[in-house]
Amino acid sequence: MRESSVFGSVCSFNDAFLKHYRRPPRELRIKKSVEPSAIVLRLGYKPPYDWNAILSFLAQRAIEGVERVEKGRYFRTVSVDGAVGTVEVVPGERNCLVATIRISEVSGLLSIVARLRRLFDLDADVETIGAHLSEDLSLRPLIARRPGLRTPGCFDAFELAVRAILGQQITVVAARHLAGKIARLAGTKIPNADGLTHIFPTPAQLTKADLSSIGMPKARIASLKALAEAAMRDKKLLEPAGSYEDTIARLLALPGWGPWTAQYWALRALRDSDAFPESDVGLLRSPAVANGNGRLSPKELLRRAECWRPWRAYAAQHLWTAEGDARSRAHA
Repeated sequence: MRESSVFGSVCSFNDAFLKHYRRPPRELRIKKSVEPSAIVLRLGYKPPYDWNAILSFLAQRAIEGVERVEKGRYFRTVSVDGAVGTVEVVPGERNCLVATIRISEVSGLLSIVARLRRLFDLDADVETIGAHLSEDLSLRPLIARRPGLRTPGCFDAFELAVRAILGQQITVVAARHLAGKIARLAGTKIPNADGLTHIFPTPAQLTKADLSSIGMPKARIASLKALAEAAMRDKKLLEPAGSYEDTIARLLALPGWGPWTAQYWALRALRDSDAFPESDVGLLRSPAVANGNGRLSPKELLRRAECWRPWRAYAAQHLWTAEGDARSRAHA
């Protein structure tokens, strides 16, 4: 097991790796016959950081076999740049998260670090964001209650695109169960490690899978197949190639993609701080924005959110989290 110092960015990690090993991460290999080595990295952030909130968000959406949250720890399988393995993330001391990465190819390490930083939103300046959003008197108490709240990203853009389609018009729990079925049906099976058994399917694997047995409408299955086929044809389909508008337009051109799906995906996968799914039911009915006027329309919510730019994604996360906190207090 090897342990690193704190890395406040992917660039600092790359520089430190180059200095220590005298070569970039992509040039290192671990022999495939050898058990994957455990590499422990401390990933820095600017405080405050609300670990409990982001862990709760991920726990509610954890795909069985692919992800797991237990005892304050996050686990998941990974497959990046030829590297296959698992990661475990826990909060550390001195403003960092500690990631234990077990992979077959060290060449994938840099990409995994970058993805973890996006997943846990480690590069956000929440003080600046919170100061701006607190100018809205309705949001101010939410910011004060959770000043370190982040917007969770994703580890894989295709995986999140599938999950966004699955989440249309059903509960978070139902969407999570469907994602687990897809992972077991079409994903790559790995030796059980910390309760992790599968790597989420690639576009190629999903195009070949028979999804008729997992209990989804035919139209939704068709949307998933169309997404996978489009991702195979265009390797940059789910990357920020061109303008933000171009990326969203490519998705909206696919069957089954509407504004909510595209904006939710952009919020988490593109890490767009201003993405805003204005038709989201939770946002429309939030007491903090309706101000006693009942449920807003999407157009009314967009007007209401104009003053939150360019941080509407963080405002949405505060509103979603406040709703979840209210439910927890009601059931306590």
